[in-house]
Amino acid sequence: MKSSLNGQSRLLLAVNGLFVLAGALSGTFLNVYLWKTRQDFTMIGWFTFSQQLALGLAFYIAGKWVKERDKMIFLRLGIIISGLFYLLVLWAGPHTVDYIWPLGFLFGIGSGLFWLAFNVVFFEVTDVGNRDLFNGWIGILGSVIGILGPWTSGWVISVLKGDRGYRVIFTISLIVYGVGIVLSFFLKKRNRGGPYHWLEPLRQLRNGSPWRQAVPASAAHGLREGVFAFLINLLVFISTSAEWKVGQYSFVTSLVSLVSFWAAGKWFRIKYRHAGMLIGAVLIAVVIVPLLWKVNYFTLMLFGIGTSLFMPLYLLPIIASVFDLIGKSNDSVENRVELIVLRELSMMIGRLLGTLLFILVFAWAPRMTTVTWLMLGLGATPVLSWIAIRKLLKTAADTA
Repeated sequence: MKSSLNGQSRLLLAVNGLFVLAGALSGTFLNVYLWKTRQDFTMIGWFTFSQQLALGLAFYIAGKWVKERDKMIFLRLGIIISGLFYLLVLWAGPHTVDYIWPLGFLFGIGSGLFWLAFNVVFFEVTDVGNRDLFNGWIGILGSVIGILGPWTSGWVISVLKGDRGYRVIFTISLIVYGVGIVLSFFLKKRNRGGPYHWLEPLRQLRNGSPWRQAVPASAAHGLREGVFAFLINLLVFISTSAEWKVGQYSFVTSLVSLVSFWAAGKWFRIKYRHAGMLIGAVLIAVVIVPLLWKVNYFTLMLFGIGTSLFMPLYLLPIIASVFDLIGKSNDSVENRVELIVLRELSMMIGRLLGTLLFILVFAWAPRMTTVTWLMLGLGATPVLSWIAIRKLLKTAADTA
């Protein structure tokens, strides 16, 4: 087994980094941009819901073409559609809030196509021996981008004032997407797989399959991710009314995340997954508690730093364990696209349920205390992920 990254895996990391950079520059402030036009949590929630629904459907439907045809085409197509989304936002301007569902679907399709192709290629260029290392580097890259991207965007938006700053940042993201497309042509063309089995995700849920543990674990992970992905930066802006504060928040939390992911990538081993994931799941829930007393920049910063510090303990085991299942046998390797689709559909269900719960509960009790208690409840769902997947983690640890 390989214990280091080869040229293709490093190149894939670079393409991933550019895609994430474009999203960090503009995506960090996209919901803030919408909020400044219409201050409505429900509208932001439905925008997120439409993205998540389209992303999951794109995974399932495009799985056939990704498996049976050139994966690189769909990797590039995902980048192109994501760029088209920001082009339409530039065109629509403040009227973007009137097109929440179609724009959300477009953004979700672009993200779905990219991440489906990326995850398949990621599996093909790594193995059990270097998968934690690759994930650690993804975390490091994401942290570096999180340090520089949102801080730069926040500074530009604050200096240029009004919509002009947002238009500049959205334009820069279009350019970064273009560079990512060019770089992707240096990735080798991957071998095509056999026929795509539409019902394979359902067949994997039969009795005795380890996916009966991985699927609920992934769904529980999605419960938290779906809401926290759009809510945190928005709360920072609501608490401070300053885009540069959002950039500063991302700078600090990503700096902490850089160190924690570097340390996890260097020292975290398979034998630590069982205990490490539980510890991480509990601690990223505990750091939410200060927000129950008051939501301000200080308590949000405490939450952000704590989450960044402990997230690798939780995240690396659940990602690596699921991908290890895909490489468990020749049959699972052959059906890797369908299994990656299964993982994403599981997470989509969790994301949709979490977001829908947020929308409905907040509509029933539209108060900030509702938001914070929902954060605590959804923030504790990683413990459910550990409960669901603990036997797989234990088996892997014992084997290691």
